[in-house]
Amino acid sequence: MMENSFDEQYRYFDENFAVIRQEIAEAALKSGRNPDEVSLLAATKTVPVQVINYAISQGLTCIGENRVQELLDKYELLQLGSCDCQFIGQLQTNKVKYLVGKVSCIQSLDSMKLAEEISRQANRAGLMINTLVEVNIGREENKGGVLPEELFDFVSEAAALPGLQINGLMAIPPICEKSTELYAYFSSMHQYYVDIRAKKIDNVNMNCLSMGMSSDYKEAIACGATMVRIGSSLFGKRKLR
Repeated sequence: MMENSFDEQYRYFDENFAVIRQEIAEAALKSGRNPDEVSLLAATKTVPVQVINYAISQGLTCIGENRVQELLDKYELLQLGSCDCQFIGQLQTNKVKYLVGKVSCIQSLDSMKLAEEISRQANRAGLMINTLVEVNIGREENKGGVLPEELFDFVSEAAALPGLQINGLMAIPPICEKSTELYAYFSSMHQYYVDIRAKKIDNVNMNCLSMGMSSDYKEAIACGATMVRIGSSLFGKRKLR
Protein backbone atom coordinates (compact mmCIF):
# COMPACT_ATOMS: atom_id res chain seq x y z
CA MET A 1 0.00 0.00 0.00
CA MET A 2 2.76 2.42 0.85
CA GLU A 3 4.23 2.02 -2.65
CA ASN A 4 1.15 3.65 -4.23
CA SER A 5 0.43 7.35 -4.73
CA PHE A 6 -0.89 9.47 -1.88
CA ASP A 7 -4.24 9.73 -3.65
CA GLU A 8 -4.62 5.98 -3.54
CA GLN A 9 -3.62 5.94 0.12
CA TYR A 10 -6.19 8.62 0.87
CA ARG A 11 -8.91 6.57 -0.81
CA TYR A 12 -7.80 3.46 1.06
CA PHE A 13 -8.00 5.30 4.35
CA ASP A 14 -11.41 6.80 3.58
CA GLU A 15 -12.91 3.42 2.75
CA ASN A 16 -11.50 1.65 5.77
CA PHE A 17 -11.97 4.45 8.29
CA ALA A 18 -15.72 4.40 7.70
CA VAL A 19 -15.88 0.60 7.89
CA ILE A 20 -13.78 0.35 11.06
CA ARG A 21 -15.75 3.02 12.88
CA GLN A 22 -18.95 1.20 11.99
CA GLU A 23 -17.51 -2.14 13.14
CA ILE A 24 -16.33 -0.63 16.43
CA ALA A 25 -19.82 0.71 17.05
CA GLU A 26 -21.43 -2.62 16.17
CA ALA A 27 -19.03 -4.58 18.38
CA ALA A 28 -19.75 -2.26 21.30
CA LEU A 29 -23.51 -2.49 20.86
CA LYS A 30 -23.32 -6.26 20.51
CA SER A 31 -21.61 -6.46 23.90
CA GLY A 32 -24.18 -4.16 25.48
CA ARG A 33 -21.96 -1.08 25.53
CA ASN A 34 -22.24 2.47 24.26
CA PRO A 35 -20.04 2.92 21.15
CA ASP A 36 -18.80 6.19 22.67
CA GLU A 37 -17.03 4.10 25.34
CA VAL A 38 -14.52 2.82 22.74
CA SER A 39 -11.96 5.13 21.16
CA LEU A 40 -9.87 4.50 18.06
CA LEU A 41 -6.13 5.11 18.09
CA ALA A 42 -4.52 4.97 14.66
CA ALA A 43 -1.12 3.28 14.82
CA THR A 44 0.95 5.37 12.42
CA LYS A 45 4.32 3.63 12.35
CA THR A 46 5.85 4.10 8.86
CA VAL A 47 2.79 6.05 7.68
CA PRO A 48 3.84 9.20 5.78
CA VAL A 49 3.07 12.56 7.37
CA GLN A 50 0.93 13.55 4.37
CA VAL A 51 -1.31 10.55 4.90
CA ILE A 52 -1.56 11.13 8.67
CA ASN A 53 -2.49 14.78 8.13
CA TYR A 54 -5.11 13.76 5.58
CA ALA A 55 -6.55 11.24 8.04
CA ILE A 56 -6.74 13.95 10.72
CA SER A 57 -8.54 16.25 8.29
CA GLN A 58 -11.10 13.48 7.77
CA GLY A 59 -11.90 13.16 11.46
CA LEU A 60 -9.17 11.01 12.99
CA THR A 61 -8.80 12.12 16.61
CA CYS A 62 -5.94 10.02 18.03
CA ILE A 63 -2.64 8.69 16.65
CA GLY A 64 0.07 6.56 18.21
CA GLU A 65 3.72 6.23 17.25
CA ASN A 66 5.97 3.26 18.11
CA ARG A 67 9.41 4.76 17.62
CA VAL A 68 10.80 7.86 19.26
CA GLN A 69 13.00 8.91 16.34
CA GLU A 70 10.20 8.48 13.83
CA LEU A 71 7.91 10.59 16.00
CA LEU A 72 10.55 13.31 16.26
CA ASP A 73 11.08 13.26 12.49
CA LYS A 74 7.36 13.71 11.89
CA TYR A 75 6.31 15.89 14.80
CA GLU A 76 6.83 19.42 13.45
CA LEU A 77 5.08 18.46 10.20
CA LEU A 78 2.03 16.94 11.85
CA GLN A 79 -1.10 19.08 11.72
CA LEU A 80 -2.43 17.72 14.97
CA GLY A 81 -4.90 20.44 15.88
CA SER A 82 -7.32 18.66 18.20
CA CYS A 83 -5.87 15.23 17.35
CA ASP A 84 -4.30 13.46 20.32
CA CYS A 85 -0.79 11.99 19.97
CA GLN A 86 0.38 9.09 22.13
CA PHE A 87 3.41 6.82 22.34
CA ILE A 88 2.63 3.10 22.06
CA GLY A 89 5.99 1.40 21.50
CA GLN A 90 8.69 0.00 23.77
CA LEU A 91 10.55 2.88 25.35
CA GLN A 92 14.14 3.14 26.49
CA THR A 93 14.78 5.32 29.54
CA ASN A 94 17.27 7.53 27.69
CA LYS A 95 14.57 8.55 25.21
CA VAL A 96 11.85 9.58 27.65
CA LYS A 97 13.07 13.19 27.58
CA TYR A 98 12.27 13.47 23.87
CA LEU A 99 8.59 12.67 24.43
CA VAL A 100 7.92 15.22 27.15
CA GLY A 101 5.48 17.82 25.91
CA LYS A 102 4.88 15.95 22.65
CA VAL A 103 2.65 13.04 23.65
CA SER A 104 -0.37 12.97 25.93
CA CYS A 105 0.26 9.43 27.14
CA ILE A 106 3.00 6.80 27.23
CA GLN A 107 1.22 3.47 26.80
CA SER A 108 4.20 1.24 27.43
CA LEU A 109 5.17 1.70 31.08
CA ASP A 110 6.68 -1.69 31.87
CA SER A 111 9.37 -1.28 34.57
CA MET A 112 10.16 0.72 37.67
CA LYS A 113 13.32 1.98 35.99
CA LEU A 114 11.19 3.50 33.25
CA ALA A 115 8.64 4.82 35.75
CA GLU A 116 11.38 6.56 37.72
CA GLU A 117 12.76 8.21 34.58
CA ILE A 118 9.31 9.37 33.48
CA SER A 119 8.83 10.82 36.95
CA ARG A 120 12.22 12.56 36.81
CA GLN A 121 11.52 14.11 33.41
CA ALA A 122 8.00 15.11 34.45
CA ASN A 123 9.31 16.92 37.51
CA ARG A 124 12.03 18.62 35.49
CA ALA A 125 9.40 19.93 33.05
CA GLY A 126 6.84 20.73 35.73
CA LEU A 127 4.32 18.40 34.11
CA MET A 128 2.19 15.41 34.97
CA ILE A 129 2.82 12.59 32.47
CA ASN A 130 0.01 10.16 31.78
CA THR A 131 0.87 6.50 31.38
CA LEU A 132 -0.69 3.09 30.82
CA VAL A 133 0.92 0.06 32.42
CA GLU A 134 1.78 -2.54 29.80
CA VAL A 135 0.94 -6.04 30.96
CA ASN A 136 2.72 -9.10 29.56
CA ILE A 137 -0.51 -11.02 29.67
CA GLY A 138 0.93 -14.01 27.82
CA ARG A 139 4.15 -14.11 29.87
CA GLU A 140 6.16 -14.04 26.64
CA GLU A 141 9.92 -13.69 27.04
CA ASN A 142 10.29 -11.63 23.84
CA LYS A 143 7.76 -9.00 24.91
CA GLY A 144 7.87 -6.16 27.37
CA GLY A 145 5.32 -5.66 30.07
CA VAL A 146 4.72 -6.29 33.74
CA LEU A 147 3.91 -9.89 34.62
CA PRO A 148 0.31 -10.35 35.81
CA GLU A 149 1.34 -11.62 39.23
CA GLU A 150 3.43 -8.47 39.79
CA LEU A 151 0.86 -6.03 38.44
CA PHE A 152 -0.86 -4.84 41.61
CA ASP A 153 2.38 -4.16 43.47
CA PHE A 154 3.86 -2.44 40.42
CA VAL A 155 0.89 -0.12 39.98
CA SER A 156 0.98 0.87 43.66
CA GLU A 157 4.72 1.54 43.61
CA ALA A 158 4.76 3.45 40.32
CA ALA A 159 1.73 5.53 41.24
CA ALA A 160 3.57 6.85 44.29
CA LEU A 161 6.15 8.58 42.08
CA PRO A 162 5.63 12.33 41.62
CA GLY A 163 4.75 13.59 38.15
CA LEU A 164 3.48 10.23 36.93
CA GLN A 165 -0.20 9.42 36.48
CA ILE A 166 -1.46 5.89 35.75
CA ASN A 167 -4.56 6.02 33.59
CA GLY A 168 -5.06 2.36 32.78
CA LEU A 169 -3.60 -0.77 31.24
CA MET A 170 -2.35 -1.88 27.84
CA ALA A 171 -1.60 -5.32 26.42
CA ILE A 172 -0.73 -7.23 23.27
CA PRO A 173 -1.79 -10.87 23.72
CA PRO A 174 0.06 -13.75 22.08
CA ILE A 175 -0.96 -14.94 18.62
CA CYS A 176 -3.72 -17.45 19.26
CA GLU A 177 -4.90 -20.27 17.05
CA LYS A 178 -8.21 -20.54 18.89
CA SER A 179 -10.54 -17.64 19.55
CA THR A 180 -11.25 -19.03 23.00
CA GLU A 181 -7.61 -18.43 23.95
CA LEU A 182 -7.74 -14.86 22.68
CA TYR A 183 -10.94 -14.15 24.59
CA ALA A 184 -9.32 -15.59 27.72
CA TYR A 185 -6.39 -13.16 27.50
CA PHE A 186 -8.63 -10.16 26.86
CA SER A 187 -11.02 -11.18 29.62
CA SER A 188 -8.13 -11.52 32.08
CA MET A 189 -6.95 -8.02 31.16
CA HIS A 190 -10.40 -6.63 31.77
CA GLN A 191 -10.56 -8.32 35.16
CA TYR A 192 -7.22 -6.80 36.20
CA TYR A 193 -8.51 -3.43 35.02
CA VAL A 194 -11.67 -3.76 37.11
CA ASP A 195 -9.84 -5.09 40.16
CA ILE A 196 -7.26 -2.28 40.17
CA ARG A 197 -9.96 0.34 39.74
CA ALA A 198 -11.81 -1.12 42.72
CA LYS A 199 -8.72 -0.65 44.91
CA LYS A 200 -8.93 3.15 44.46
CA ILE A 201 -5.17 3.61 44.64
CA ASP A 202 -4.01 7.24 44.89
CA ASN A 203 -2.86 8.66 41.56
CA VAL A 204 -4.42 5.78 39.61
CA ASN A 205 -7.35 6.44 37.29
CA MET A 206 -8.43 3.26 35.54
CA ASN A 207 -10.15 4.94 32.62
CA CYS A 208 -8.37 3.32 29.68
CA LEU A 209 -8.00 -0.34 28.74
CA SER A 210 -5.97 -0.29 25.53
CA MET A 211 -6.08 -3.65 23.76
CA GLY A 212 -7.02 -4.98 20.37
CA MET A 213 -5.37 -4.31 17.00
CA SER A 214 -6.32 -4.79 13.35
CA SER A 215 -6.73 -8.55 13.64
CA ASP A 216 -8.59 -8.76 16.93
CA TYR A 217 -10.20 -5.43 17.88
CA LYS A 218 -13.76 -6.80 17.75
CA GLU A 219 -12.87 -9.50 20.28
CA ALA A 220 -11.11 -6.91 22.47
CA ILE A 221 -14.19 -4.69 22.47
CA ALA A 222 -16.37 -7.65 23.39
CA CYS A 223 -14.14 -8.15 26.43
CA GLY A 224 -14.20 -4.54 27.60
CA ALA A 225 -11.49 -2.61 25.70
CA THR A 226 -11.95 1.15 25.86
CA MET A 227 -9.32 1.84 23.20
CA VAL A 228 -8.27 -0.15 20.14
CA ARG A 229 -5.01 0.46 18.28
CA ILE A 230 -5.40 -0.05 14.53
CA GLY A 231 -2.76 0.40 11.86
CA SER A 232 -2.74 -1.85 8.80
CA SER A 233 -6.53 -2.02 8.51
CA LEU A 234 -6.58 1.78 8.24
CA PHE A 235 -3.48 2.48 6.17
CA GLY A 236 -2.53 -0.80 4.49
CA LYS A 237 0.33 -3.16 5.20
CA ARG A 238 3.37 -1.50 6.68
CA LYS A 239 6.37 -0.66 4.58
CA LEU A 240 9.41 -2.47 5.96
CA ARG A 241 12.42 -0.38 6.93
